[in-house]
Amino acid sequence: MKRTYIKDLHEAVGKEASISGWVDVRRDHGKLIFIDFRDMTGRIQSVALPNNKEAHEAASKVRSEWVVRATGVVNKRPEKMVSMKNKETGEPEPNGDIELELKKLEILNEAETPPISVGTDGKDIGEESRLKFRYVDLRRPRMQKNIRMRGKTIKFIRDFLDREGFTEIETPILTKSTPEGARDYVVPSRLEHGHFYALPQSPQQYKQLLMVSGFEKYFQIARCFRDEDTRSDRQPEFTQMDLEMSFVDREDVMALNERLLIEIVSKLFPEKKIQEVPFPRISYAEAMAKYGSDRPDIRKDKDDPNLLAFCWVVDFPFFEKTDDDPLTGHKGWTFTHNPFSAPKAEDMEKLMAKKDIGDILATQYDVVLNGFEIGGGSIRNHEPAALKKVFEIMGYEEDRIDANFGHMLKALASGTPPHGGIAWGLDRLVTLLLGESSIREVIAFAKTGEGKDLMMEAPSEITKKQMRELGIEVKKKK
Repeated sequence: MKRTYIKDLHEAVGKEASISGWVDVRRDHGKLIFIDFRDMTGRIQSVALPNNKEAHEAASKVRSEWVVRATGVVNKRPEKMVSMKNKETGEPEPNGDIELELKKLEILNEAETPPISVGTDGKDIGEESRLKFRYVDLRRPRMQKNIRMRGKTIKFIRDFLDREGFTEIETPILTKSTPEGARDYVVPSRLEHGHFYALPQSPQQYKQLLMVSGFEKYFQIARCFRDEDTRSDRQPEFTQMDLEMSFVDREDVMALNERLLIEIVSKLFPEKKIQEVPFPRISYAEAMAKYGSDRPDIRKDKDDPNLLAFCWVVDFPFFEKTDDDPLTGHKGWTFTHNPFSAPKAEDMEKLMAKKDIGDILATQYDVVLNGFEIGGGSIRNHEPAALKKVFEIMGYEEDRIDANFGHMLKALASGTPPHGGIAWGLDRLVTLLLGESSIREVIAFAKTGEGKDLMMEAPSEITKKQMRELGIEVKKKK
């Protein structure tokens, strides 16, 4: 008999159907054995009656998380047995008014006693256990919902940008180490000992090169890697929604992104309410003076879990003082956001003359939601002479500029349109839309705050043979 998904069982009332899935809960009442089954579409209660000896015997053997195929007649539940809400989670039970009368129960795979329970939302279980046994943890309904909604959000973004004429383009994971703010993850080359690739902190340079290439509208759901110090709610690898557009100004980029965010909320999260449309705009100076943060939480009612207060923060300082350049040891300037940003038009003269550096404002814009930055971008420096001035202000010598960014300067000199873009922290956005407290709740195989993969036991040592092939050795600390 062809498999029926649990969500479709209402269409089979009074008929025989076969489902496949997991044993969720088993309750033995002696003569009657009740089993709740689940698959990726939902749950259904079944009952094994003593007059069907084969099914009753099989039902008496199965335990939670066993994988089974169950065949039976779909019946309406007696009125007093109808339950349209899950007693444990409070979530709706779409099949609370029907049940499956078992005729046959086939055990496809037995399971050991689960190392963690999946019968709750998981918040009562230590996070280390949940991450170690993530393949079990992901079975719980809350995690299934989170990961599926993440997927729907990404598909919605793809469909929206496709309609807007964007091309999705994948950029390299193995690239060159350049100073862009955070520490790179590096990968040794087996064929060229002493040389290294770097994993991308973002697709920043590649997406600008795509504007040089004439694609005009690019986007990517991009994997990014940053070897940063331990933080409780940060991952060494994360996902960005990354886009870039040619022949645009700040208003064009902000308007497109605001429209996309509004549509995501209204179509996928209709229970949420956006506090103010269009999104308020706050200057960096105003945000710091009024809220003490460049990620202001402007919600009027912070007790309303469904209230979304978006805002834009603009007019950021381009540069800030740095106490200690890691290469020269001298005090100097560093960028606040992105070295590839353009200054505001009225400040271009200051940049080119390298004067009043602390007063130069960037064409940067951050989108903030409920006190969290969910995206940031800028209009870019599309003229090589202006980009070179940025690196000079940061104290880079000519040879270092050429070594790290010569390829970008050459590319920009080949005929480059004005362009700009943005990158969203997709993990953070989905976390906030789902009302979760941590990005690890919306990442299928998350790492700890220390960057450890407890399930795969990574990072781990490699063999001496591998190290010889790579031409490297490890000096352990005494």
